[in-house]
Amino acid sequence: MKIFCSRANPTTGSVEWLEEDEHYDYHQEIARSSYADMLHDKDRNIKYYQGIRAAVSRVKDRGQKALVLDIGTGTGLLSMMAVTAGADFCYAIEVFKPMADAAVKIVEKNGFSDKILVINKHSTEVTVGPEGDMPCRANILVTELFDTELIGEGALPSYEHAHRHLVEENCEAVPHRATIYAQLVESRRMWSWNKLFPIHLQTSLGEQVIVPPVDLENCPGAPSVCDIQLNQVSPADFTVLSDVLPMFSIDFSKQVSSSAACHSRQFEPLTSGRAQVVLSWWDIEMDPEGKIRCTTAPFWAHSDPEEMQWRDHWMQCVYFLPQEEPVVQGSALCLVAHHDDYCVWYSLQRTSPEKNERVHQMRPVCDCQAHLLWNRPRFGEINDQDRTDRYIQALSTVLKPDSVCLCVSDGSLLSVLAHHLGVEQVFTVESSAASHKLLRKIFKANHLEDKINIIEKRPELLTSEDLKSRKVSLLLGEPFFTTSLLPWHSLYFWYVRTAVDQHLGPGAVVMPQAASLHAVVVEFRDLWRIRSPCGDCEGFDVHIMDDMIKRALDFRESREAEPHPLWEYPCRSLSEPRQILAFDFRQLVPPRPLCAEGTMELRRPGRSHAAVLWMEYHLTPECTLSTGLLEPADPEGGCCWNPHCKQAVYFFSPVLDPRAPLGGPQTVSYVVEFHPGTGDITMEFRLADTPDSPLLGNKVA
Repeated sequence: MKIFCSRANPTTGSVEWLEEDEHYDYHQEIARSSYADMLHDKDRNIKYYQGIRAAVSRVKDRGQKALVLDIGTGTGLLSMMAVTAGADFCYAIEVFKPMADAAVKIVEKNGFSDKILVINKHSTEVTVGPEGDMPCRANILVTELFDTELIGEGALPSYEHAHRHLVEENCEAVPHRATIYAQLVESRRMWSWNKLFPIHLQTSLGEQVIVPPVDLENCPGAPSVCDIQLNQVSPADFTVLSDVLPMFSIDFSKQVSSSAACHSRQFEPLTSGRAQVVLSWWDIEMDPEGKIRCTTAPFWAHSDPEEMQWRDHWMQCVYFLPQEEPVVQGSALCLVAHHDDYCVWYSLQRTSPEKNERVHQMRPVCDCQAHLLWNRPRFGEINDQDRTDRYIQALSTVLKPDSVCLCVSDGSLLSVLAHHLGVEQVFTVESSAASHKLLRKIFKANHLEDKINIIEKRPELLTSEDLKSRKVSLLLGEPFFTTSLLPWHSLYFWYVRTAVDQHLGPGAVVMPQAASLHAVVVEFRDLWRIRSPCGDCEGFDVHIMDDMIKRALDFRESREAEPHPLWEYPCRSLSEPRQILAFDFRQLVPPRPLCAEGTMELRRPGRSHAAVLWMEYHLTPECTLSTGLLEPADPEGGCCWNPHCKQAVYFFSPVLDPRAPLGGPQTVSYVVEFHPGTGDITMEFRLADTPDSPLLGNKVA
């Protein structure tokens, strides 16, 4: 049987559905899963083990059999903990079949098959009774259904159903309780991820300002949470306006409701400022007394910052208020947390919701188009004035008063820059209805409706009539395309440049004029954990899970570079950056592949975890923009990454555990090939002491 999977196609700039082997999808799911990260989360594992032991003891002390329901068992780890703690029987629920099959093998490997039954169903499909999946209700409920937002993976509906149908009233629950915390802050940096700021540019006519449309300013933004590694945001990037506020708690040992609700906390601002952002996290208490506690708090709110557990499966939340609001030190306000069955959002009220009939329960939804077209990093990129200034500087060196400019990038404001810098005629191509509608709003807000021509079609389909029979003297791109997942996907610009060649006049300038692919070998401080084998987890053998992940990574398409925003994941460079491939946009896409082969010398001691790749765009010979490293590494190898872009991480296999002794290879060899027919890049990076394997075995589309 075949299945259809989506893939970005760099030759067309679109996402296409391709027919793949029936096993493809689950290999991808396993390869990109957080199982390894969770198994390496020692704090989580220890706290769960302690909570399970305590729950089993309480049931046994009442003279009852300990019957455990483990929802979302994954590897079966929590069920094995329960049996080891004295549980009489465990029903381990896992809906993902490959994972359920692995759990059966892991349970058998560890000798618990007689006391753990793995049920491959969604918990809401499990039945109780003589002919059911469970003969009777359980009296201990163990779950790990939580994401960064706590409830985003459907924890509330699952708990609601379990209490109604699968567990006894007032059962023991591990965790017993969860509490969500919030802190109000002012942060220009984080606010720039959600709103379009006025953009300033100096021209021969003086300063010009690109202003955002009113409906964009009034839009509440995207409905989804922004989850990040908050510990990597500098305290200098925000001003704390409130104490940490416990917003609401959920008791998992009692009936849980998934109905929409709101919870308010009155507070007095610590200082005056502009309320813009709510930072949020949660903790779970594994026992009724709250003595066994696992928290996702950032370092400044953590009880023991030196002993913080790094994890990527649970991070912290950034929520944007619908509008920024002035607050005055000491003047009481109410922060309101709203939630439905899957999402949390916040509002700021002058009085408590009970007295304010205007409090809205509806989840915020974008109605301005911008949040549908631009993600949070893209907002930050457009709001980066230094980046804008570099485009202005580069444009100023090539523009002439009689220039005819064609802009090709999704929802880009370069056309506005070109107009204000004096271009005679500006065309911009927008292939999506969303970007077309958004740019029309921006042009109208800046009185440019009749100054810039928007062409709503794919650039490959441009005709001379679309360009009013004019020849283009400047082809301009950032380049940015919404379908780009990996840095080199924006090479679609090169294909567009080739397709519109007939519309370019003699001596036409292409900007950027070239691009280059770069790489560096790094040692991660923490990110290695998501790809490192676990082996033994709290005394249980999970090698079967390690092998399953390895097989998934070795599967044809799963062993490829992954996009990660590396400003959130500190690392050290072990080699000098190396240019791997060059792409000359002044020329057409070549008919033959571009290939590079070589070695990278490791100049600093460390454990080689991965090669990181990024693109650099050469606007002019004097001006280059990097999507990766922004400056040379410091003497220790510390890296400064572009915060608006995701870099591509190619993990070496196996990923080396930092607890392993130093030493090993001194060089990394590579073969990288660009295939113009498909836009694919195939690559292999290999540590010097890695056994030989077929080169070019890893396809990165």
